[in-house]
Amino acid sequence: MNSAVLKRNIKRRISAGHPWIYDNEIERCESPLDGSLVDVFTFSGQFVGRGYYNSNSIIRIRLLTRKNVPIDREFFKERFSRVFRAREGLLRNSNAVRVIFGEADGVPGLIVDRFSDYLVVQFNTLGINTFRDEIVESLVKLFNPPGIYEKSEGLALSKEGLERREEWIHGKGPELIPFVLNGIRFLADTKGQKTGFFLDQRENALRLSPMSDGGKVIDLFSYTGNFALHCLAGGAREATLVDISQRALDVARESASLNGWKDRCTFITANAFDYLRESDQSSADIIVIDPPAMAKSSSSKANALRGYKELNLRAIKSLRSGRLLATSSCTQILSEEEWQRSINEAFQDSKKLGIVSFRGGQPPDHPEVSSIYETKYLKFLIYRVFGINEF
Repeated sequence: MNSAVLKRNIKRRISAGHPWIYDNEIERCESPLDGSLVDVFTFSGQFVGRGYYNSNSIIRIRLLTRKNVPIDREFFKERFSRVFRAREGLLRNSNAVRVIFGEADGVPGLIVDRFSDYLVVQFNTLGINTFRDEIVESLVKLFNPPGIYEKSEGLALSKEGLERREEWIHGKGPELIPFVLNGIRFLADTKGQKTGFFLDQRENALRLSPMSDGGKVIDLFSYTGNFALHCLAGGAREATLVDISQRALDVARESASLNGWKDRCTFITANAFDYLRESDQSSADIIVIDPPAMAKSSSSKANALRGYKELNLRAIKSLRSGRLLATSSCTQILSEEEWQRSINEAFQDSKKLGIVSFRGGQPPDHPEVSSIYETKYLKFLIYRVFGINEF
């Protein structure tokens, strides 16, 4: 097996458990094939771990294990089984769960979501794609799914030397996969974004649900209706879903119909920024803001913060006293403090106060790892909005 030797002063990040090794942290390395395994050693010759290599990425090596063990079907089967056992409790009132969350679960580059009996997978790196046969065989052995759909997409694929793939790679299944989340019927769209549904908001939406009783909800960036349908399940009298994707709203409409709530929904195809500027939201009891990531690099952080401020400012100005703002960010490179500061500025500019009713984050199937700060990305707050003069 090829080997790589780290520089003399090993970064504390690596010794603390982070699986990424950058090109400038390597003293010398044999010439492995991209995607192949390498053993990593300290400058003094101590074994660090085993991972896969890619010369086209500044993250030269992603570690799969700190042990000197074979990386084969049994390796993946054991790791998948151990991770899934810890998440079975999430299936008490649901049949959907994230099975594997990449680096956080010790399998860099791999995402696996389970919707009912079906699996949707993403192979996001060349190295993990090299083991696709072993991974699929392990998943079939563990879960015996009628179908596994691959949905590998995104800009990072080309940097890894991979092509986009969207197809059934084991068995077959429907384009819209029905599943249950927190007792609500949904559809995972294999032609939609990511794996077809955003399971990371499962607990935040559930927490908002009972606060919606009797209210009117506006769900911005609604996608296929996660927050809106949770609010309707909690007793909201009506929900307006706003998204720029007509397909996403069509799927949301089908999901609402499955639950018998279509007549309580209004579906609006629009850019959420434009909708806030051009429409009247003053009758809303709850406004939900759940945009996609607004920055992928440090150079775009300032624009992202301006975007978050504008969204929240317009929503805050619209809300009457005592109403709720549920706002979220999945922009990983923004800290919670930076993001919340932009919201606080929006409250100040609107001459209103926001009292935090709930602070959420990622559910147990999207774990944060202490030594891998990149695994922390989701921020969520529910504010009750008041005028300054009311205090």
